[in-house]
Amino acid sequence: MYRLGMDYTHESGIVLIPTRFVWPYGGRAVYISGSFTGWTQWPMTPVEGCPTVFQTICSLPPGYHQYKFVVDGEWRHDDRQPSVSSNLGTVNTILLTTESAMLTPQMPPAGPGFSMDIDNGPNQRVVPLPDVTSRESFPVISESDLEISRHRIAVFMSTHMAYELLPESGKVVAFDVDLPVKQAFHILHEQDVSTAPLWDFSKSQFVGVLSALDFILIMRELGTHGSNLTEEELETHTISAWKEAKLYLNSQVNGSGSGVSRQLVQAGPDDSLKDVALKILQNGVATIPILHSLSVDASNPHLLHLASLSGILKCIFRFFKHSPASLPILQLPIGAIPVGTWVPKIGEPDGRPLAMLRPSASLSAALNLLLQAQVSSVPIVDDNDSLLDVYARSDITTLAKDKIYTHINLEETTIHQALQYRDDPFSAPGPNSQRCHMCLRTDPLIKVLERLSQPGVRRLIIVEAGSKRVQGIVSLSDVFRFLLGI
Repeated sequence: MYRLGMDYTHESGIVLIPTRFVWPYGGRAVYISGSFTGWTQWPMTPVEGCPTVFQTICSLPPGYHQYKFVVDGEWRHDDRQPSVSSNLGTVNTILLTTESAMLTPQMPPAGPGFSMDIDNGPNQRVVPLPDVTSRESFPVISESDLEISRHRIAVFMSTHMAYELLPESGKVVAFDVDLPVKQAFHILHEQDVSTAPLWDFSKSQFVGVLSALDFILIMRELGTHGSNLTEEELETHTISAWKEAKLYLNSQVNGSGSGVSRQLVQAGPDDSLKDVALKILQNGVATIPILHSLSVDASNPHLLHLASLSGILKCIFRFFKHSPASLPILQLPIGAIPVGTWVPKIGEPDGRPLAMLRPSASLSAALNLLLQAQVSSVPIVDDNDSLLDVYARSDITTLAKDKIYTHINLEETTIHQALQYRDDPFSAPGPNSQRCHMCLRTDPLIKVLERLSQPGVRRLIIVEAGSKRVQGIVSLSDVFRFLLGI
């Protein structure tokens, strides 16, 4: 909402203030309804060249007003504007005065193509954005807004500690390194988790982490020794034996000459959130254990929590969601931000290609792509590239259900069949049962962050409205690299 810089006097002598109201979130038919309309619906019109931004101008008397929007028949309010609860639900509010000293409410530049009343001054530089679509026009990011946002996030993350990630109650699954791989495979599936720290009793310390990536490598390796992966083969491998064998496999996967043993990446409760996030990003891991030891030599540490980018983002979102104006970039649409992986435009030579597969592709092809592209998930699309589902690294543990891994062949099993195994309708849904999370390129960053901060959500598939054609992927690591400027 904007107040325009002119007033005029009604026949009754009341000064009316022309005020522009803006709805930047898209829709087919948008109306405004407020105390100044008698709560009848007044139409709003799309901004020329920006079909997802609607506006109207209302002449209002000075004073306190309430309003809402009606978007495609649904009552909505703008989260970025002042609001109160009333008998109509949540409504936006505005206080207008004729005194020039009054600070009138203004909406920061936001929404696809929104450029009205933006003064970029002679000394203000902007960061150009990739032209990811020819059908939509997006704003550019002011360098000052970007630096302000990144600075405030960095200050928050540097002054808040890892112990703030600890839940009031919960459980953490950890494995003895002498546990058979088969049992670990089943436990991860039953507990609906994809990673677990490894404890070595002989050393009285945590020595590593077992993840879904391990099971992908196990199935690929053991599958080459025969047509099927047998239960007996998994029974003969302990986790410690597998970790030793993995050094050789890693050298094959990474193309290096020899395997290198990686030290356990861990953090303490007094480490800053920024340090924890950087450890996750720099080591390419999904979680790191938060360990606390009461002894000087750090023996017999206590496992407090598994920290993840999702948990850190939840802290950030919880802190800034009530003051979104302090982070100017929050209102920009995700399509206007250089973050994530996008489908290259026709004729575009550069850019990282977006890996996608058809349901008829083999499970072996999916696992190979997860490893070679070094991604955590692959969109599954139809012949028109419309999203059908997502196959993620963590889905490999569902093959432990009913010992499916004992009677399938990776080359002969299709992704469609693997998804059916995962989504057995007779199985009780777990906390991460919803696997396919989507957003639109017009969704503001604050909405994307809110979705990514939910438990079990590691990436959002960016789709075209209506057709669900895949346009890109934005992951937790993408967002943190952007927010931290790395």
